[in-house]
Parts: sequence; C-alpha cells; structure tokens
Amino acid sequence: MNYEKLTRNIRKPVRTLPPSHSTKKSVIFFWPVLLIACFLWLNSLNALPTALRAESQGAASADAVFGPTVPNTSPAPGVVPRGMVWIPGGEFSMGAQDPEGADANMVGMRAAADARPVHRVYVDGFFMDKTDVTNAQFAAFVKATGYITTAEKTPTAEDFPGAPPENLYAGGVVFSPPNHPVPLNNHFQWWAYVKGANWRHPTGPASSIKGKENYPVVQVAYTDAEAYASWAHKRLPTEAEWEFAARGGLAGKPYVWGEKFRPKGKWMANTFQGHFPDKDTGADGFAGIAPVAQYAPNGYGLYDMAGNVWQWTSDWYRPDYYTQLADAGGVARNPKGPDTPFDPAEPNDKKKVHRGGSFLCTDQYCSRYMVGTRGKGEISTGTNHLGFRCVSDRQATH
Repeated sequence: MNYEKLTRNIRKPVRTLPPSHSTKKSVIFFWPVLLIACFLWLNSLNALPTALRAESQGAASADAVFGPTVPNTSPAPGVVPRGMVWIPGGEFSMGAQDPEGADANMVGMRAAADARPVHRVYVDGFFMDKTDVTNAQFAAFVKATGYITTAEKTPTAEDFPGAPPENLYAGGVVFSPPNHPVPLNNHFQWWAYVKGANWRHPTGPASSIKGKENYPVVQVAYTDAEAYASWAHKRLPTEAEWEFAARGGLAGKPYVWGEKFRPKGKWMANTFQGHFPDKDTGADGFAGIAPVAQYAPNGYGLYDMAGNVWQWTSDWYRPDYYTQLADAGGVARNPKGPDTPFDPAEPNDKKKVHRGGSFLCTDQYCSRYMVGTRGKGEISTGTNHLGFRCVSDRQATH
C-alpha cells in the first residue's frame, strides 16, 4: 500500500494534533483533515467500488503473464545529453506481478490491484536523467528564474474557503515519526503539516540543504517539477516510459535489479529498516533520505529507480486505466495515461501517478519499491520523500 503518497492536497491548512489527541477531536475541530483521510494506499484501494476492484483483481488472475522485453536495437540518435542515458524503448509487459507468483505480502503485490492486469506496451526510445533532480540542480533553476514553489506560497482564503485564518500558512508535509511503537491504522501519528517546510527546508525551518547539494530535491509539487523540466528543455516521463526504464531490460522481475530483495545480502535501494514508523535503524547505510547514486544502477545505468524518493510521472491517475488498455487489446503504443484523473477515494482531486517508492517503504507497511506498483498524488502536494527526474527526446547540441 502506498501509505506514503498523499491522496489529497494536504497543504490545505490544518493544525496537526500530537498523537495523544484523539481522532474524534480531529473530526470536531479540524474537519479539513477528513478530506485527506484516505492518505493510505490500502485505504484507497479498499475504497474502490466493489465491481471495479473485482474486475481489476479478476483480470489480474487471468492475465498477469509477463512476456519478454524486446528492446529496440537502434543506437542513441547522436550525442547523449550530459547526466542522461539513452533508453532504447521497445515492447514489454507492464504492470505488477500476480500475487501468487511474487514473493510479496499484503502490503506489496497483493495490494496493487490498480497495477493489473499486466499488459503489453511499446515505447519509443528517449533520454532519461541518471538520477533524480538534485538540490543543486533545482537551486540553479530557481536562481536563473526566480521560481517560487507551491510549498513556499501562502495559501489564501479564496483557495481554501472556510479555513481558519490562523491555519493559512505556507508549509509542507513531513514524516514525523513517534518515539514509540504505534498501531499502523492512523497515519496522522507519523505525518505532520509543518509550517515553513519547503525544498530549502525539507523538514521545517530548522532544517537545511546546505551540504546536501547531491541529495534529491523534495517538497516539490507536480507543477514545480514540470516547471523545472521545461526550463531544462526536458519533460517528465510517462508512466510507461518510467517503468520500461526502471526494468532495465528485465522482464517480470519484482525488483529493478532482479529477483531477490537483497541478493547475496546486499542492500540495493534506500528503504526503511527497523520497526516502522518509530525506529529507522539505517541498516542499509542511511536513516532517512540518501544522496543520489549510492546504490548500484539498474541495467540501463539509472540510479535510485526504487527507494529513496518517489518520482512524479506525467500520467493522470485512474485505478482502472490498465484494465482499459488490456480491454483495448493488442499492444498499447506510447500510452500517455488517461485523459482525465479519477480516484474513487477522492473523486474531486486531480492526481498524477508516482513511481519508485521511497526511504519509507517497508514490507511492514508499504513495499512499493517493487517495480510495476503505482503511487498517486494530488498535483499541488509535495512531501519530504517525493522528487522527480526528467526525460528528453532531444540529443545534446554540444
């Protein structure tokens, strides 16, 4: 389940209560919180209409068969842009593994009904950033353009009618774990809306990116990522492009590096170790976010396509989109996602697809580091575990 991905614009100013406060008080005094209560991926899956969920799961059992990946053989068209790699494109099987065939639990593949059925897709070749966009790269963009991110803008009463004036402040969503074990049925125990949190101060005003220039930029909304991509003469990847690239030429493997989560005991991605959410031991080398490119790249030379931070894609989110593609038959060529977004859990919110998982993924609660699984997020919402990388159709000019 994607507990990590906000399914509502949590920037809607709300006063986050400490864990000792009851949910009842949240309901009475802070009703905007209710509008983001479907924050957990599993909750949103359970909120799917029964017929839709049954259709998706039924199709999965019948059609979740992976065919071979057939990459294009043509070389990169000219000079590869600096910091990017050529992704050849080709035909592949897209989607999540059938739970009967995957080494996964209920928070992994079994919760990925919206990532089935597996279906055949073709994508043209493209260039892709080797890593997520870093703080240094984003800072260069801001310096050149004067851009102000969504999290840095103070919301207005017009934006949020009925919100108390004292709640109208700029900020961002931050992982704020308790110091003791808690039941995993109330995500407000480990998430908070923090005044002054933004890309320069990812976890709040006391935090800084100084000395972290090579870390992925976070606290970026979709519009922020899109603005950077345009400035860099690039674009955000489609979901199909992202998955083709993430698989690195492999077919039907649960991880971007292959079959086993820790081959020969080696950590392959920055995920959560310890007891979630209260104790991250950092056994993989990093407690929390890591600099880019600290783990081995996949077969196409891409770093951090699983774990560390989630990544925006350009596709609108619909839980039944894969079923639509499968029902159309044949091979979907360069799919760009549905024309309109729709999440049954929050039908009025416009959401884009997230991919890749983050440093908070764990088999205790969210194993979305598995390739083929999907996340989702409201387009004006960033968090301290969400970033992006870009793609391009153009060769280098120098």
